[in-house]
Amino acid sequence: MKTYNYLSPLLLFLLLTLNSCEDQVLNLLPESTLTEVNFYKKAQDINGAVLGVYNRYQARKTRDWAVLEMPTDNIHRTGYFNIGGLDELNTLAFSSVNPLFSSFWTETYNGIFRANAVLANIETPIDYAVGQKEQLTGEARFMRALFYFDLVRMFGGVPKVTTLLSVDEGKATPRASEEEIYSLIIEDLKSAVDLLPAKDKIASGRASKSAAIGLLGKVYVYRKDWVNAKTYLDMMSTLGFDLQADFSSLWKEATEDNKEVIFAMKYIGGTNGNTLSTDFLPYFGVTGISASGGENVFPSWSLMKKFLPEDTRKAATVTEYWKSPKSPADAPENWYPYVSKFAIPHTPNSSGLDIPVLRYADILLLKAEVLYALNQPELALIELNKVRARAFKNTTFNYRAADIATPETFTDKLLLERQLEFVLENERWFDLVRKDRFMAVLSRVEWGYNPITKEPQVITLAPKTNYKYFPIPNNQMELANKGVLVQNDGY
Repeated sequence: MKTYNYLSPLLLFLLLTLNSCEDQVLNLLPESTLTEVNFYKKAQDINGAVLGVYNRYQARKTRDWAVLEMPTDNIHRTGYFNIGGLDELNTLAFSSVNPLFSSFWTETYNGIFRANAVLANIETPIDYAVGQKEQLTGEARFMRALFYFDLVRMFGGVPKVTTLLSVDEGKATPRASEEEIYSLIIEDLKSAVDLLPAKDKIASGRASKSAAIGLLGKVYVYRKDWVNAKTYLDMMSTLGFDLQADFSSLWKEATEDNKEVIFAMKYIGGTNGNTLSTDFLPYFGVTGISASGGENVFPSWSLMKKFLPEDTRKAATVTEYWKSPKSPADAPENWYPYVSKFAIPHTPNSSGLDIPVLRYADILLLKAEVLYALNQPELALIELNKVRARAFKNTTFNYRAADIATPETFTDKLLLERQLEFVLENERWFDLVRKDRFMAVLSRVEWGYNPITKEPQVITLAPKTNYKYFPIPNNQMELANKGVLVQNDGY
């Protein structure tokens, strides 16, 4: 029997026998060890394999912040952090041996290999229901595109793997160019748009036609292909999505399935929960939320000072005062800011809160960016202010034409809204890099703040121009044949 590198014993724990539509994405529990000989026989086998693709993204998603938010001005590490490699990212000491880069790369390619296994075997079953094969194909291609979109933005050109490779073939596969990877992403997403059903015709948590359209629009923004980006982002306005009236409702279990979320990772507290709700809480927990917290990071003053008092996103994102649950009832709270955006009542490290991957606020801000690039600033202002007005629950703080009179001032306002809107949603690093702002923004940051003296803790860092790409993990270069994987410049 031929052995494929995506079929290591660990990866063979694929998913079977699921009870309901919603559970199809939630209860990602392994049933048995399978091989390519006996697995891909029936439609339910392919469905299980597709769920395995989602499982890989779901498992990785809860700790993506460690790579994509830790190097930014949004957060800084605490004395309690226990995640290897976190301190180096906090101080912008990037290196190819950082275990966080390595695990991200490995987990992402794991997902890609699973998607490739689905696509390689999609024709085998003959018992598909009407439209089922098309849907499963579309889901696999959507997820492969999503995985590659993450990789290409982080590392630049990466190995392009679209078939089942043997171990030897994998070791001989070089990096493709960024253009080749983006071409694959666009091809996969266009296929997904054609194959996937509408959002209301597929189980919550699975990719839909709307998700593929929205992600494709975002990909075109990263390519600065403004015309194509506008085409797909315009389509999103016809698909029934809208902003939630209350920003805080996005971060509550009771309202997590809403008109703003286009695609999200699903979790079940206690059985298949996420760690995100715990990671940022104070170590001794928060009364009514969790008995303990990870306290890995604190919100930086660089972020907190940008929230105006009237901005409802502030209270939904950061809690400024805290006291230990073990304190006397009449004990005062202390200045102890922590990220509370994902803080719902939960068992430590097993929260049932769903985590959005793409939401309509992102579409609106991307559309504003596109319209400005197409020399339509008055229309860009409308889209920008939709997000702004939701944040303040009125139009009093809306931007005016004079506020975005130049490309530079427009970018200032765009990045500000994106920063405040998407705290710890893994957009900040990508935004700073693609707008060429990371050198200026990250050279001087304010981590802590003393509310008595009113003085911030100013930190000087040394970002480097080559940091626009992360280093190719050293262990991956050592696994490949000599000279096959070429390191990014500067590492």
